[in-house]
Amino acid sequence: MANEEICVVLAENDDSKWDDKTGERYHFPKMYRKHLSPGMRFVYYKGKLKPENKEFASQRLSKLPHYFGVGRISDITPDDDGHFYATLTDFQEFDNAVIAKKDDGYYEDIPERQKSNYWRPSVRPISAEIFADIAVAAALTEPRQIIGDIKNEDVHIEDETDEESLISYQEGKKSSKFVTTYERDQKLKKRAKELHGTTCFACGFNFGDFYGEYAKDFIHIHHVVPVSEFGGSKNVDPKKDLVPVCANCHGIIHRKKDRTLSIDELKAMIAASKKTP
Repeated sequence: MANEEICVVLAENDDSKWDDKTGERYHFPKMYRKHLSPGMRFVYYKGKLKPENKEFASQRLSKLPHYFGVGRISDITPDDDGHFYATLTDFQEFDNAVIAKKDDGYYEDIPERQKSNYWRPSVRPISAEIFADIAVAAALTEPRQIIGDIKNEDVHIEDETDEESLISYQEGKKSSKFVTTYERDQKLKKRAKELHGTTCFACGFNFGDFYGEYAKDFIHIHHVVPVSEFGGSKNVDPKKDLVPVCANCHGIIHRKKDRTLSIDELKAMIAASKKTP
């Protein structure tokens, strides 16, 4: 991610010894100073509500681990104990919680070496693309009842084959704990971009063309068959099983939990809407 903007997740605890004020300042240990800098965009995160903190339930958007807002770091100053304050600006609280775990995995990429303790740090660097995914989800998410509990399941990335002409990856392997999770391979996303480009297959929108260099190569990658419907491990061919779609189209494709629109269905909807006077 050398040439990519780095954003950050700021975890806020319900009950904390740190002098935080939501949307205004974030008080953090000096060990995280290297991850934060003025001008950086952040997304707020809360972990699972602990039984001993149940009095904070009414102040949260969800009892589950979730993201609840975004903003920007404007300044960083030291405190009197060798730690730091980040001054926050442009805070936008979400109307609804963005649950940290999606049907097909997590928003954040969890490295293999960190899978057992990834959620412990209160400051976590993320890519601009992950930041955008969360922000888009906040705009599209509707309130819904979440049944069950969430535990930090393992996230595993399979190795890719060396034969370029036979590229095929495994993903969708089920692992049952508190809930069923689905493994995803981030290499698939990169390969799908290489094969299909970054123009939406449904509406033809291209982020780079519209926003310029800053948004070049940004796009969502959609599974033609949702990962949650695999029924087990499945070979995924990025050429025929994955397609690029813009954030808006991707949100509409998955808008209803009991139905996933096909690209052709979405194209038909777009065409019909253009014909409507």
